[in-house]
Amino acid sequence: MTRRKFTAKFKTQVVLEALKERMTMADLAQKFKVSPVQISTWKREFLSNAESVFGKRTKSEEKAEADLEKERLLQTIGQQKMDIDFLKKVLS
Repeated sequence: MTRRKFTAKFKTQVVLEALKERMTMADLAQKFKVSPVQISTWKREFLSNAESVFGKRTKSEEKAEADLEKERLLQTIGQQKMDIDFLKKVLS
């Protein structure tokens, strides 16, 4: 007998059903054709990692922040170039 592999999507679906507590673990196991122990394991793993969902930023958020930082740096460089040019003119 080969070992079954479950997708993250399937595991999430099972865990969310378990968290709703509308069905017993045995009923969920029968419905999804997995062991109640496996559901408990997935549920425990899901809950222990739940905080990381809100701690991570998406790629688009990281890119937007990087773009803002780049724009701020370019403005600073432009202002410093103007200051240097002005001082060169005054001191010449």
